[in-house]
Amino acid sequence: MNPLLQVRLSAGYPARPNILRDASFELRPGEILGLVGESGSGKSTLALAILRLIGYRGGSVSGEVRFQDRDLLALPERELRRVRGREIGFIPQSPLTSLNPALRVGTHFNEAWAAHANGALSQRRDRFLSLLDSVSLPAEDALLRRRPGELSVGQAQRLLIAMSILHQPSLVIADEPTSALDVVTQSDILKLLARLNRDLNMAMLYISHDLLSVSSLCHRVAILHDGAVVECAPTEQIFRAPSHAYTRRLIEAIPKNPW
Repeated sequence: MNPLLQVRLSAGYPARPNILRDASFELRPGEILGLVGESGSGKSTLALAILRLIGYRGGSVSGEVRFQDRDLLALPERELRRVRGREIGFIPQSPLTSLNPALRVGTHFNEAWAAHANGALSQRRDRFLSLLDSVSLPAEDALLRRRPGELSVGQAQRLLIAMSILHQPSLVIADEPTSALDVVTQSDILKLLARLNRDLNMAMLYISHDLLSVSSLCHRVAILHDGAVVECAPTEQIFRAPSHAYTRRLIEAIPKNPW
């Protein structure tokens, strides 16, 4: 099977020019690949670099990001805007700060829809309500009229997931999507992501420092350390027989059940 996404890039910021140094990995269609690294290792920088959004934070990127036989780093910005949101969805890590508090839920959906599609208002509404139902939110007009401040953190995260799959992308990049959630809600979100992957055959780059969530969700795992991917293997192999010394340190650091 040909890779859906092939990444080989370097990226950084003026104050930290070498956060990523020739970081490389591949992602297959329908696969969930976990990208694991400690805080500050460059995981979120990699996500922004793939989407070429790093420039909005003063950063720069070089290398190659091949997605469906196109190098995203070489595309004109106008063409890249057609890819972001439509072909590649993005789930940020801070649900409430990622939504505009002044806009209603329906307006968020409408703006995301209008960026890539046309259609009658009734057609949009049916799609929005269907998406709400698919992420276990009430499929009601009342929810579309609410503002982000009226949602719980878990509801806001489900809303971001619904918006990320609005145009049925073949790939979703999820950047620490459970880091702001309590343990029970984390479990619910992981089950939701697994179901969407299964039902939609949607590939996912799942970025996290939480090895336990990665072990339960991902088919393969890539380990990011010192600016590079030092190991990439099936999940079972990573947890049972890691080959790199840094990966072994990560696995050994998982808290053991004291009971």
